[in-house]
Amino acid sequence: MAKKTIMLGNEAIARGAFEAGVKLSSAYPGTPSTEISEYLAKYDEVYTEWAPNEKVAAEVAIGASISGVRSLACMKHVGLNVASDPLYTFAYTGVGGGSVFVVADDPGLASSQNEQDTRMVARSAHVPVLEPADSQEAKDFVKFGYEISEKYDTPVILRTTTKLAHSQSTVELCDRTEVEDKEYSRNLSKYVMMPASAIVRHLVVEDREIRMANDACDFSVNKIEIKDKKLGFITCGIAYQYVKEVCPDASVLKFGLVNPISRKLVDKFMSEVETVYVFEELEPVIEEQVRAWGYDVKGKELFTKQGEYSSNMLRRVLYGADDAVFEKQEAPARPPILCPGCPHRSVFSVLNKLKIHASGDIGCYTLGAVAPLSVIDTTICMGASISALHGMEKARGKEFIKDWVAVIGDSTFLHTGINSLINMVYNKSTGTVMILDNRTTGMTGHQEHAATGKTLKGDDTYAIDLAELCRAVGVKNVIEISSFDVNGLEKVIKESVNGDALTVIIAKAPCVLLKGQKFPNKCKVDPDLCKKCGACMKIGCPAMTRTEDKKVKIDPTMCNGCGLCQNYCKFGAIQTVEM
Repeated sequence: MAKKTIMLGNEAIARGAFEAGVKLSSAYPGTPSTEISEYLAKYDEVYTEWAPNEKVAAEVAIGASISGVRSLACMKHVGLNVASDPLYTFAYTGVGGGSVFVVADDPGLASSQNEQDTRMVARSAHVPVLEPADSQEAKDFVKFGYEISEKYDTPVILRTTTKLAHSQSTVELCDRTEVEDKEYSRNLSKYVMMPASAIVRHLVVEDREIRMANDACDFSVNKIEIKDKKLGFITCGIAYQYVKEVCPDASVLKFGLVNPISRKLVDKFMSEVETVYVFEELEPVIEEQVRAWGYDVKGKELFTKQGEYSSNMLRRVLYGADDAVFEKQEAPARPPILCPGCPHRSVFSVLNKLKIHASGDIGCYTLGAVAPLSVIDTTICMGASISALHGMEKARGKEFIKDWVAVIGDSTFLHTGINSLINMVYNKSTGTVMILDNRTTGMTGHQEHAATGKTLKGDDTYAIDLAELCRAVGVKNVIEISSFDVNGLEKVIKESVNGDALTVIIAKAPCVLLKGQKFPNKCKVDPDLCKKCGACMKIGCPAMTRTEDKKVKIDPTMCNGCGLCQNYCKFGAIQTVEM
């Protein structure tokens, strides 16, 4: 009897890759895709790794595919932007062993700097897209992806969303299928994309899409459910679950292959159902195609392009919002904050004191943009902090950046920041770059990277020395300092921003949430010495609050004893006590 269990969508994707006989997986952590690789690393049969960025992860997977084995690359939607260069060409070359790219979109911006729809990228790249609606489909669609990848000689994207990645449902487990490696043979016209080869391969891609679209009417991942013929929905992914919840008796055309979509299925469905809604999150990808075929459907004029969909949204559109039970219950606002004892807070407190602007990047430290620290002025994409600072100097001159620094994390620096630093060296910039080295990829849940000395599977490896790396690319002035040495930080930052040399300041202290971190001390306020000045409150530590008489108190259950608050109390009212 087959074993059944409950799995997160991400865990089910990992299980699907295992069962499909995948031998290699490469990824860069990015919410909501991160856990796929962490679960997959538990299977010894699969080589798994963290790559420094998504472009490298894609190229590693492509190399494995060309050699003849099934490969996987995982990333979030903005990571696909980084990986799009190799992906577009991979669509032309086709595969050796099957290859699937898992791309996790983030409707609602739970943890991203933009909303984008991977299906739009895939259409441009001419890559087929599968989109599951629950954990069972997440596992099954991965396996199906490898089948069509090898049948149609194409990479395949499995598109997920935050809701699917982090929700649970029942999954039936199967045994692993050991797939025989494809024999490699040298084929310049297929794998060397010079113009002469690419022109021919473009025709192959067009033919492949036409064949797949025609065949898709028989794909098991697509299905038509005919019930009430007066009301119907064309939908896909997690939105299908909302349709089934709100309108269980409606007819449904559910696409599992969302690019290319089957016209035959659309024709059949539209011929049987009177009123049809297209219910899809983010962009009107399916809706526009259906309308282009001449069908009158209801879609984005009723449903938004922004954010996550829900059952309540569908109820309101179909039945109005009169029934209070369907109204959204607003929860109290809970904005994200830096943790007590976070080394980033220490650095930002100094920058705030010096009235320094920071060109920011992607990571926990982006939270330095909000009050009371209010340091980060820009956040664009991975590695952009350094490039943007360089652009400011070249556009406005050295005087403009006398009160600016670039702030970037250790993992993000290795992702794409190093390229931007090379550009600063090459083009003779004189700005200040601060690498906040907390020894992990903190924002996505403490994954290893190339400077931590551990692989994804926990094996010891060479740890890149960030200071030596900066010196190797030509930075003469590299300073390493503790993130909690506020006096030292103030001194080196002042000297750097007022100097004439390109300077890299590496502020070092481990993330307080890393395993093995111990905090033997706590900070405690002596109420008799507290003058209610509030200077210590300016650092924004969530462990610190005011009493009824406006004096400061520290919650011992939250305090990690970093001692930062002591640096800002001129009256010695805060002591460190051993716990």
